[in-house]
Amino acid sequence: MQIGFIGTGVMGTGIVLNLLKAGHSVVVYNRTKAHAATVLDAGATWAETPAAVAQQSQLVMTMVGYPSDVEEVYTGEQGIFAGIQAGSIVVDMTTSTPALAVKLIGLAHDHDVQALDAPVSGGDVGAQNATLTVMVGGDQAAYDRVLPVFQQVGQRVNYFGGAGKGQHTKMANQIMIAGTMTGLTEMLVYAKAAELDLPQVLETLSSGGADNWSMDNYVPRILKGDYTPGFFAKHFLKDLRIALQEADRMGLNLPATKQAKLLYEAMVDDFGLGNDGTQGLIKTYEH
Repeated sequence: MQIGFIGTGVMGTGIVLNLLKAGHSVVVYNRTKAHAATVLDAGATWAETPAAVAQQSQLVMTMVGYPSDVEEVYTGEQGIFAGIQAGSIVVDMTTSTPALAVKLIGLAHDHDVQALDAPVSGGDVGAQNATLTVMVGGDQAAYDRVLPVFQQVGQRVNYFGGAGKGQHTKMANQIMIAGTMTGLTEMLVYAKAAELDLPQVLETLSSGGADNWSMDNYVPRILKGDYTPGFFAKHFLKDLRIALQEADRMGLNLPATKQAKLLYEAMVDDFGLGNDGTQGLIKTYEH
C-alpha cells in the first residue's frame, strides 16, 4: 500500500520503519526535514508539503505534537485536505482532542474521504518494536480496511466507536499513567531517603503487586541518569490538560490527575524540562 506519514518524531520514526519493514511504500513529511533522515535512509521518500503527501497516498497517517499542529497539517493552505484523493483514508495518531477528531471526520467526508482517530500507547520502545496499543475511533469501514496496517505497528488494536472515541480512550490511558508516573517517582524519592538499594527495590517491586509498565520501563532509565524522551514531558502535560478539560465537560472531578498536572507543570513550565522524557519528573523533587 502507498502510505503517507506526517510527523517523524520519536514515535513516528519507529512506526514508519515498521511500515517499511512490512513492505509498504511510505512518503513522509516533517516540519524539520533533518528529523526525517532515519526513515529516508531506510527507504522512505520525501514530500515537500502535507498536500504533496496526500496526493501520492491511499492512506495518510499523522503523528504531530499538539492539536494546533494537527489542524494546520490537515486544513492549512498546503495541508492534507488540499491534496487528498477521493476514496482515501486519513488516520490521526496524535493524542489530540475528541472535538478536533469530530471536526476532522466531517471535513474528511466533505472530501469523500474516510477518517480515523487512532492515538497509541507504548512509548518509543513500543514504536520501535511494533508493540504499540492502538485506540481507534471513526469510520468503521475505514477501520476494517486499515486494521492490517495497525497490526503491523501494534500488538493490540481496539475500535471504540465513532469519531473521538479513540481520543477518549487515550485520555483514560493518560489518566492511568499519571498515577503510575507520580507513584514511581515518589517511590524512588522515598527509597533513596531510606537508603535502600534502588536496583534491588526495583527488582523486588517488579515481582509483586506494585509492578507496572511505567516502572519497568522508566525506573531503569532513571537509575542510569537517562532522561531522553520515550515520550516528551511537554506532550504528556498537553495530554493531562486535555483529559481534565474533557473531565470538566462531563462534570467529573479528578483530583489525583489535577495534582499530576500541577507536578508536570512544575517540571515543564517552572524548570524548563519539557524536552525530557516523562521520567524526568523526578528532577523536580531535587528542587
